[in-house]
Amino acid sequence: MTEVKLVRDLMKVGVATCPIHTPLVEIARLLLNADLEGVVVMDQEGHAVGVVTQDELVRACVHEDYQRLTAETVMREEIPQVPPDIPLTAALQIMQDLGVRVVYLMHHAEGIHYPAAALSYRHILRYLAAEHESELGDLGIRAKRETPIETFMKRRDAARRKARSPQEE
Repeated sequence: MTEVKLVRDLMKVGVATCPIHTPLVEIARLLLNADLEGVVVMDQEGHAVGVVTQDELVRACVHEDYQRLTAETVMREEIPQVPPDIPLTAALQIMQDLGVRVVYLMHHAEGIHYPAAALSYRHILRYLAAEHESELGDLGIRAKRETPIETFMKRRDAARRKARSPQEE
């Protein structure tokens, strides 16, 4: 008998976020560069307040001044969510019912509501196309992830490179 896949088996831990005043152009670049469906929008207190997906960005393009719009002006206030311990088939039905290509697993700690993981159509397609379970090693709760210090060093080095770039030109 085939083991039932749960959301936690294919979710991607770590979610891209942006502040509410992030310009749409920056969000579009982030989605393209990281091959994402969407980002969760965070307020100044660190609470998740909405989501901007590829759909919201495309809809925003009808506005002549779309380049001046921000995450706050186009975000979907409802963050589509699923728990990690439901069958994948149930999550897929929820996604179809909501008309979304990505759902989030939210965490609540000390009064703060923030995203912990995501499940997208891309994850589902990878699962469908995988010939071996090893092809999905970066997904799920057991995925190998960077340590906090590795993440810090990578971000620090990227910030240093970015700070040097204008001076070198």
